[in-house]
Amino acid sequence: MPAHILQEISGAYSATTTITAPPSGGQQNGGEKFEKSSHHWGADVRPELKDDLYDPTYQDDEGPPPKLEYVWRNIILMALLHLGALYGITLVPSCKLYTCLFAYLYYVISALGITAGAHRLWSHRTYKARLPLRLFLIIANTMAFQNDVYEWARDHRAHHKFSETHADPHNSRRGFFFSHVGWLLVRKHPAVKEKGGKLDMSDLKAEKLVMFQRRYYKPGLLLMCFILPTLVPWYCWGETFVNSLCVSTFLRYAVVLNATWLVNSAAHLYGYRPYDKNISSRENILVSMGAVGEGFHNYHHAFPYDYSASEYRWHINFTTFFIDCMALLGLAYDRKRVSRAAVLARIKRTGDGSCKSG
Repeated sequence: MPAHILQEISGAYSATTTITAPPSGGQQNGGEKFEKSSHHWGADVRPELKDDLYDPTYQDDEGPPPKLEYVWRNIILMALLHLGALYGITLVPSCKLYTCLFAYLYYVISALGITAGAHRLWSHRTYKARLPLRLFLIIANTMAFQNDVYEWARDHRAHHKFSETHADPHNSRRGFFFSHVGWLLVRKHPAVKEKGGKLDMSDLKAEKLVMFQRRYYKPGLLLMCFILPTLVPWYCWGETFVNSLCVSTFLRYAVVLNATWLVNSAAHLYGYRPYDKNISSRENILVSMGAVGEGFHNYHHAFPYDYSASEYRWHINFTTFFIDCMALLGLAYDRKRVSRAAVLARIKRTGDGSCKSG
């Protein structure tokens, strides 16, 4: 990329709201009160959202867990999808180059619909986006088919607020398989329904685009996740229908799903914890590569309000690069960023000593 363009993007990157330290009450030791400049965090930096901050007062009820209720429809459909994806792998050598490129582009756009859209924009409100970008992200999110933005954000805020408890939808203490995909194959734990239902979702209820997607989600996902990626290669450049279906649709969709799921599973079980050794989320570079920047998970749980979800800006973090490019175009703004001083303070207080901030 030409140097002057990188400089322009870097300049746009610097126009962020710097948070000097995290708010009190998070997963951390001590009871310090933190501030952004001269203003209190909750009153100034992100006043519309506090329900994604860890609640250390919540504890699981004692007693045996409820009996698992399998959702056989999900089990069968997920098995069929992965069988189709496995068959799609064998078809990749016979696909036309355009089909492979199209599937990869569809994967990247779908992933951004989750990472830049449902996650960093709508779940955590780490930055603001103008209508054209929000429209792009809502379409990309529909392409990804991982539930509508409202439901995705509700589950994700519960995951942060009640992390590693029964109220966490994909509690990693229940094992790798459960936190990866098993949580989608069984009925939700009663605590997930109870606590998730009490979260403040008024910000998303007030956003017409999010509610429009939720209202028309089923026809939207059928079109964007299945019909369109199957028909485009078949119709536009003469790919076989089977190749289009199994590679461009099934394989691409399965890869997007598993890349996202690894953030819930692998990034909570494998890796190091330089920012907070008291929480299970970890830094996992391989996960970040597949999930376009979402593998710096110990940092993200320590500082969920940072739009980069990482201390290291664009390092294995295509989502941050994308948001910064959108800021250069004037489509993204008010990007929240944690200061170096706050990061170093957190490492000194709760880090495991596995690395030092550079």
